[in-house]
Amino acid sequence: MRGEPSCPKCGGRVRAPGLFADSWQCDVHGTVHPLQPVVPPSVEGLGVVVHRAQVPVWMPWPLPVGWLFSGVAAAGDDRSGGRATAVACSGPGPFGGPGELMLIAEELGVGLGARYAGIDGPDPGPNMCVNKPPHAKVLAAGRPTALWHVGGAPDDRVVFAGEARGLWLWAIVWPEETGLLMYDELVLTDLRDAGAEVDLLPCGALTPRLLA
Repeated sequence: MRGEPSCPKCGGRVRAPGLFADSWQCDVHGTVHPLQPVVPPSVEGLGVVVHRAQVPVWMPWPLPVGWLFSGVAAAGDDRSGGRATAVACSGPGPFGGPGELMLIAEELGVGLGARYAGIDGPDPGPNMCVNKPPHAKVLAAGRPTALWHVGGAPDDRVVFAGEARGLWLWAIVWPEETGLLMYDELVLTDLRDAGAEVDLLPCGALTPRLLA
């Protein structure tokens, strides 16, 4: 498990601000919001991310039956706060077998969603099929939110993206068949607005998807 910040776009090493730059730098992508080390899922670890986040921390709430919280990641530093968050959940898929869902909120250009989606980034851009009706809808913080399919992702997952609270919202589902979850109009809560019930969040094992 990595113990140092990394580039949210490629996972490469980053240099901390210093004499020659006042921001984090990746040799490939230049100035970035560093992805902080991923830690095993816990209510306490999630609370740290929620407290620092400048963007929503989306989670299906309540979780689908049998599903568990399986990790969180955030890009940003102590000065800027979290500029991208990724929350992972896992549980039984609609057709049997294990399924995983990752929800990413991020500012324009951060690139974390595209990295986990497995597409060229930093944003959904031309890969979004916005010339068609939305492929899925969620209720995000009480507001109906349209999501479109994002093309170009590896065959082992299905990717949706849209806009919520003025920021990108990505939903990435493994395997592709588990994407059926997205057609049930999931209810998403921004955990920055959640109450004490989050203390009862069921935690599972850390998903390796967050370390990819």
